[in-house]
Amino acid sequence: MISRIDLRGTQGDPRQALPRAELDVAAAAERVRPLCEDVRHRGVEALVELTERFDGVRLTDIRVPKDAIEAALDGLDPAVRAALEESIRRARAVHRDQRRTDHSTRVVPGGTVTEKWIPVDRVGLYVPGGRAVYPSSVVMNVVPAQEAGVRSLAVTSPPQSAFGGLPHPTILAACALLGVDEVYAVGGAQAVAMFAYGAGPCERADMVTGPGNIWVAAAKRLLKGVIGIDAEAGPTEIAILADATANPDYVAADLVSQAEHDVVAASVLVTPDEALAEAVTDRLAARVAATKHGDRVREALSGPQSGIVLVDDLDHGLAVVNAYAAEHLEVMTADAAAWAARVRNAGAIFVGDFSPVSLGDYAAGSNHVLPTGGCACHSGGLSVQTFLRGVHVVEYDREALTDVAHHVIALANAEDLPAHGEAVAARTDQA
Repeated sequence: MISRIDLRGTQGDPRQALPRAELDVAAAAERVRPLCEDVRHRGVEALVELTERFDGVRLTDIRVPKDAIEAALDGLDPAVRAALEESIRRARAVHRDQRRTDHSTRVVPGGTVTEKWIPVDRVGLYVPGGRAVYPSSVVMNVVPAQEAGVRSLAVTSPPQSAFGGLPHPTILAACALLGVDEVYAVGGAQAVAMFAYGAGPCERADMVTGPGNIWVAAAKRLLKGVIGIDAEAGPTEIAILADATANPDYVAADLVSQAEHDVVAASVLVTPDEALAEAVTDRLAARVAATKHGDRVREALSGPQSGIVLVDDLDHGLAVVNAYAAEHLEVMTADAAAWAARVRNAGAIFVGDFSPVSLGDYAAGSNHVLPTGGCACHSGGLSVQTFLRGVHVVEYDREALTDVAHHVIALANAEDLPAHGEAVAARTDQA
């Protein structure tokens, strides 16, 4: 069911040998280009036609009526409501502590540089729909934007024919709990284009965030620059670094939980213990047979993006998981906290037996919108910082400028940009 890759005795960069989803975002970007251009030029008319084509829903209005959002909250299962409210509370606690404060540095007497943190004015938040329903992604998108102080935010999620062309009611209910009443029933690449260019009631946004399928990722790549993006989120992935002390049933359960997302989801175990690998393989067979979405899970675990990787020891395993740079990394070893502290590349790190990825998906307080496809080696997950811009405010008086003028003029001349120096000399009477 799941392949095995033996890296024992090998040296050098392991990335080419590691399992990874086959994803051609560049090719997908060319396929969505005409769709995005259509939205740019025809607005709502294009959105209606594209939604009927891809979602099988004929929209009469791309914006979800406010009363439909309120009705979704009224009809929400009390247990789900309580869970969402707790998820929101914990996410707020974590993200509130990410707020940045302005800081002013007195460089010289009469010369200061202040770094101000200014939120973007308007953001579009994408919540995926399809094989699963993701009200948790509403929480993960909206909370950091609100805590950053974004003044205008809108949520979009694909329409569902089963719900009269509206997004799933649980998604609408989550929006209501968060006080969001600007919601659109648009999905896919066309939703990103809607935020990038504006269409009908949806004003253009400065940034779009949130996970999605390859078409959403492709539209983000294509329109980056027209609109800011958080990341090109690809298929979800988990890596688990485990040794002989790990509970094989916990490991198998977590590999299955991630494979449940999609047939291209990646589940990877990295271990020096062959007995653990055998035990996990046995547990996987039993769990896949018993789980609701067994066919989907089996396909994901059997795909080229999943596997069990055998390494020489935990130091070798650490090097492998740092090279893999997983979206989610679990550390199930003796002294797990110490090994987790040595991890450099991961979207989020889950330490020990009782910190599964599922906790982070819903109620740890952490954010589950994370870099995928190895991007965790240079990018982080969604946070308050995503929605903030650091702006330097420079204020020098005449004396402070005069004191440094000769240095500015020297550097301007060294770069053959004399007018730069002349702009300073004009203020300071320096030749």
